[in-house]
Amino acid sequence: MAAALQLLPRVARAPLRPLLWGGPVVRLASDMALAEQAQQLFESAVGAVLPGPMLHRALSLDPGGRQLKVRDRSFQLQQNLYLVGFGKAVLGMAAAAEDLLGQHLVQGVISVPKGIRAAMEHAGKREMLLKPHSRVQVFEGAENNLPDRDALRAALAIQQLAEGLMADDLLLVLISGGGSALLPAPIPPVTLEEKQTLTKLLAARGATIQELNTIRKALSQLKGGGLAQAAYPAQVVSLILSDVVGDPVEVIASGPTVASAHNVQDCLHILNRYGLRAALPRSVKTVLARADSDPHGPYSCGHVLNVIIGSNALALAEAQQQAEVLGYRAVVLSAAMQGDVKNVAQFYGLLAQVAGTRLIPSIAGASAEEDAKLHELAAELQIPDLQLEQALEAVAGARGPVCLLAGGEPTVLLRGSGKGGRNQELALRVGAELGRWPLGHIDVLFLSGGSDGQDGPTEAAGAWVMPELASQAAAEGLDMATFLAHNDSYTFFCHLQGGTHLLHTGLTGTNVMDIHLLFLRPR
Repeated sequence: MAAALQLLPRVARAPLRPLLWGGPVVRLASDMALAEQAQQLFESAVGAVLPGPMLHRALSLDPGGRQLKVRDRSFQLQQNLYLVGFGKAVLGMAAAAEDLLGQHLVQGVISVPKGIRAAMEHAGKREMLLKPHSRVQVFEGAENNLPDRDALRAALAIQQLAEGLMADDLLLVLISGGGSALLPAPIPPVTLEEKQTLTKLLAARGATIQELNTIRKALSQLKGGGLAQAAYPAQVVSLILSDVVGDPVEVIASGPTVASAHNVQDCLHILNRYGLRAALPRSVKTVLARADSDPHGPYSCGHVLNVIIGSNALALAEAQQQAEVLGYRAVVLSAAMQGDVKNVAQFYGLLAQVAGTRLIPSIAGASAEEDAKLHELAAELQIPDLQLEQALEAVAGARGPVCLLAGGEPTVLLRGSGKGGRNQELALRVGAELGRWPLGHIDVLFLSGGSDGQDGPTEAAGAWVMPELASQAAAEGLDMATFLAHNDSYTFFCHLQGGTHLLHTGLTGTNVMDIHLLFLRPR
């Protein structure tokens, strides 16, 4: 907790105080105190997936310093350890790896977002920075998360290091979200511009992220297992911080250390589906034809150990544990919340109503119709690991306050030109939903925050709301519907009560998607 509590300089940090139950209810002094607890639980979730703790959980050196242990595997060290990395959280991951591995590290190359070193320096996060005379070379690129010439130079430097390794060498690969844009290396004669144009055309015609990744891998030297192939015959250990629902290693950063399961025919099928096959540049046709006639066929990655070292589920587990210490009955709903933000907000609003009735059965609350609608919405959202029934049973058995936790990445359909991000929009929509239900003798608070500390193009990580949001907004002349219509949630929360509902963390140095917390507290 000590490290995590450094994330929120704008929040007063009184020690976390447990709620006391069994006898008369001892309530916290105010709603703001409950909001502070919510923010501190968010901090604990993020703190569990910071680069330092993650790397030290995954890696260790034996007392003699001759073996590197990765979970239950051991690798011999004899001046043979190299490092590459790419992603938004990789600077901090590389700093932690350098601190742990010291002189064993021979050389390294990482590709990180443009401006991140200056941002970490400005934020005072020196633990996220490499040492002054580091053996790791840093490239910055992919401004606005788009592959560019700087990222291409970084990718080629990473490829060169990998291709120079021998059978006795060990390559440590650090991967986090944003890694795909930071590792662009099209197969010649395809140019970066041609690959980008094709990707944009597919996206504009409605191609899914899986389809886009299939095409990217087919045209890349390093994605879809290409980096692992470049490093062969060296041993490869890939440490992955997941920012993708379900943690599929073949999708995160387009799977540079995972053999692609797709072939040329899959690519052609996608291109046909969106009417782009006839318009392909000659270079793309050449690369696809060459791959189709490759006598070696697809290659395996038997020399690779892929390890997920940080994920949304891990962050939620830490927050759940901390909530229980505080006296909450804490249940993780899902680490895979996804779908349109409107539907997700309606789900949370109904969940608060139905769970509130289970918590205090004597109070009039949700009807059978609302209960059915909640389950119908859950089915529509198709959340693969949703523990809805278990959560409602836990609420029914609780004798005090409840904290329901979830994570994932809802989507927002942009219709306006306002300022905000999916977390602030979700919070605003949940606030509107909570105001529709008579929640009676229960205090309810919902918080949504991005684990990377940035929610859209704003300085906030997210926001928190209570059922009183609508009345508070009306008292200040703020029309919630208008702000939602313009996707202007950040402006709304800036105006509301002087911005006190905004969640501020600054850059955290990690990214495992979003954290959602729903608190129910009997009065």
